[in-house]
Amino acid sequence: MTTLNPPGTIKFPDSTLEKKVYNIVEQFAEYIPVTNDRNRLGYCLFKLMKGEGDPPKVALRSAKIKVVGIPIDELASRLDAELKNISVKS
Repeated sequence: MTTLNPPGTIKFPDSTLEKKVYNIVEQFAEYIPVTNDRNRLGYCLFKLMKGEGDPPKVALRSAKIKVVGIPIDELASRLDAELKNISVKS
């Protein structure tokens, strides 16, 4: 049996909406310690920016994100403020 190399991954350019949203979530890594939770939240927020998702307060609860050291409502308001900065700049 042969083991193949894993597929390569292509990083998003810094100017894309995806990268901007995922970078915002990474800013809050101290409050969201699990990498998969950050990726899941990043995807939820990306869908929001595309007009298909829920606001951060709903996404944090529905995606069952583990939040440590800060109330969920405060984290949601901080995420919302950061997302508004993206939409103003874009």
